[in-house]
Amino acid sequence: MSDRYNKENENVHTDFAERMTYGEYLNLDELLAAQNRLSSHHDEMLFIIIHQVSELWMKLTLHELYAAIDAIRQNELQPAFKMLARVSSIQKQIIQAWDVLSTLTPAEYMEFRDQLGQASGFQSYQYRMIEFALGYKTPHVLKIYKKNPELHKQLLDSFESPSIYDATIEKLSEAGFNINPDLIGRDYTQAYEYDASVEAAWAKVYKNVDQYWELYQLAEKLVDIEDSLQQWRFRHMKTVERIIGHKKGTGGSSGVGYLKKVLDHRFFPELWDVRTNV
Repeated sequence: MSDRYNKENENVHTDFAERMTYGEYLNLDELLAAQNRLSSHHDEMLFIIIHQVSELWMKLTLHELYAAIDAIRQNELQPAFKMLARVSSIQKQIIQAWDVLSTLTPAEYMEFRDQLGQASGFQSYQYRMIEFALGYKTPHVLKIYKKNPELHKQLLDSFESPSIYDATIEKLSEAGFNINPDLIGRDYTQAYEYDASVEAAWAKVYKNVDQYWELYQLAEKLVDIEDSLQQWRFRHMKTVERIIGHKKGTGGSSGVGYLKKVLDHRFFPELWDVRTNV
């Protein structure tokens, strides 16, 4: 067994004097040096890593969402489906992260919570950009990022850009559905709101799946994403409630009260209503 093991591994590269290593490719020195605790408490490491990992997943989510929006607008729906399916898989990972954070007890968190100051997940700019990409535009949150002009511009560009649902509604119109013309090329800085013409279009799609197969697939991919995002929001709310109860959030929000309120928001309202009315 020992000889076989050595023979199978005899071609493994071990000389990296002039070659790039795995750690160098991934910038692991920088990545693994970024967990800087502000307290001496053991569990602060958990808190930092969970949030950093979630931000990495959100970066990939945005990468896929932006590419999917471009693909949809260029009428390349099959590649978009692959990207959106990947987003749904990413969301599962982020949802499960709450299970790990839930191992943090209230007493443990209070040992280092004051060290956070006013820093809060409420300020996650990537999460805001995901909301913008899905059509939920909230102008007041842009104020948070004025401290960094470059980041503020990035957020503003995202805020002013069409969402994936705007791109989808354009496809419905191009397919011959009688879409409210005010929705095409609308002011993208406004949060999307329900429109009867869009629900009527989706009703026809769902009643004629074979005829509108790609639009039906696109609709279901969007439902998958909103479903998972709402599950993420719910797990966030329950984890916060489990750890800090109904205390105010470090960022000044009402905490659990605010998180419960956002659960009522729908990104793609017609895709939910059509299930009742079709």
